Amino acid sequence: MDFTEIYKQTGQLVSFSPGAHFLLTAIQDRLVVRRTDSFHITRSWQLHPDPSPTASAVSQPPSKSSRLTTSRRPPARAPPDGGAGSSVDRDGWITHAGWSCDSEYILAACARKGVVDVFKMRDEEWRARIEAGAEGLVKAEWAPDGRSIVCWSEWGLRVTVWSLVTDSATYIQYPAHPERGYAFRSDGHYLILAERHKSKDAMGVYDATSTYRMVRHFPLPTALFAALSLSPTGNHVAVWEGPLEHKIYILSLAGELLGTFTPEKDPTFGVRAVAWHPVGLFLVVLGWDDKVYVLENLTWGPVATFELQSRIPTGTTIWREPLEWLEATGGRGFLSYERVQAPHTLTLTPRDRTKPPSELSAATKSSCEHLAWNIDGTTLMVRYGGAPEAIWLYVFPSFARPPDSRSAPPAVMKPKLRSVLLHASAVTSAVWNPVRKASLVCATGGGAVYLWSDEWVSASPEGEGEAEEVAECVGVPARKFAAGALRWAPDGRGLVLLDRETFCCAFEVEEEAGDVPVPG
Repeated sequence: MDFTEIYKQTGQLVSFSPGAHFLLTAIQDRLVVRRTDSFHITRSWQLHPDPSPTASAVSQPPSKSSRLTTSRRPPARAPPDGGAGSSVDRDGWITHAGWSCDSEYILAACARKGVVDVFKMRDEEWRARIEAGAEGLVKAEWAPDGRSIVCWSEWGLRVTVWSLVTDSATYIQYPAHPERGYAFRSDGHYLILAERHKSKDAMGVYDATSTYRMVRHFPLPTALFAALSLSPTGNHVAVWEGPLEHKIYILSLAGELLGTFTPEKDPTFGVRAVAWHPVGLFLVVLGWDDKVYVLENLTWGPVATFELQSRIPTGTTIWREPLEWLEATGGRGFLSYERVQAPHTLTLTPRDRTKPPSELSAATKSSCEHLAWNIDGTTLMVRYGGAPEAIWLYVFPSFARPPDSRSAPPAVMKPKLRSVLLHASAVTSAVWNPVRKASLVCATGGGAVYLWSDEWVSASPEGEGEAEEVAECVGVPARKFAAGALRWAPDGRGLVLLDRETFCCAFEVEEEAGDVPVPG
């Protein structure tokens, strides 16, 4: 992999454009857009330091409310190097930034000031501004159509959808949660929103193609809503209870309760993570007890269960990060993981299972717990809370059954633990390649990234290539850089590595004729 220079960023706000031609970065109160082929700055804007609309609403007459305005005026220029002045008040820093679906527009929200600025790539002087008003702002993002912006007010008062085409707004009252309480269907047609009305949980289905007209509204069976997850097919939505109860419900978009799951034996604290199979065949649930339940989409009952154990069984490929390899290599180049002979015994992190999740230690509550399917749904990645340094890869048997088929699931389905990746530190980020079916990259908050793939093709004496599994440690060629978070480019060829206040990018090495492909 080839690495770029180190660049500044704030708020972890770095993202590739949908076509992967540009890279957006927020630096305090400035936006910088770079070309991904040369990393030269092609656009830059600075947010105007206007006073907080919420504060203005208090001092202005009662008629002051949220609004959207557009204008064309010369933009405030960012310095040539994309830097930011040290005199900028933190209240004026950008808290949310993102691309529209066609890369034509960019939004930059400052939640503390309650404003959202919108910029146009083809017209550097065009700009629109949304002022949240007295209700405040906690989050702003693009709707799937790329011409509407969804804004979340403070205290769960309402969701406002602003249209750049009509300059109008649509209001939806009492959303349950700005992060875990909503989802757009994959085709962008419907918004599914969890709501809280009169101390009771409900769900609304809104038509995004018809000014967010309500098409369904029904009560939820939850006593204390925690989160929801919409299936890839858009037919089912899973909702689950708060952290004290391990219970998950599957509903149709019409409000019909299709299934309920709770562990039969020793149901402990609640659901930690949920992941839908890419075509909706399975729903995988990870609990705070470090048990994974695989539910099939007909009866919504478990067809497989596996849990964290200290002993890794025979037949599993075990990769271990070499000790002090970064110091030995000076953080440059790459080195293969060490192979460990199975069976192998791990030393698990001790945990107090008598305390609810809110009382667990900071180390246990870290973001190392995760579930993720690869692009074709043949491999599931699991990161358990009791073993934060390890990544567990389970392979699933393939069988032909369309997502909407009513045929019975296989009588016996045995996912197999294929590989385990062991690291010296806790894993802070792990993501599948969005294009390749068997390419995984992870980071542990240090000066390296770690690659796993089973698409490496080795040359055989007969001249025919044979795929094999490889795992490599790749050092970031920088003196002070700690890769804590990772993000793939949409084409799967570029990767953003995020430190606390800086970032760099890594790209595939271009292959030449006769060369062996490099994974990652």
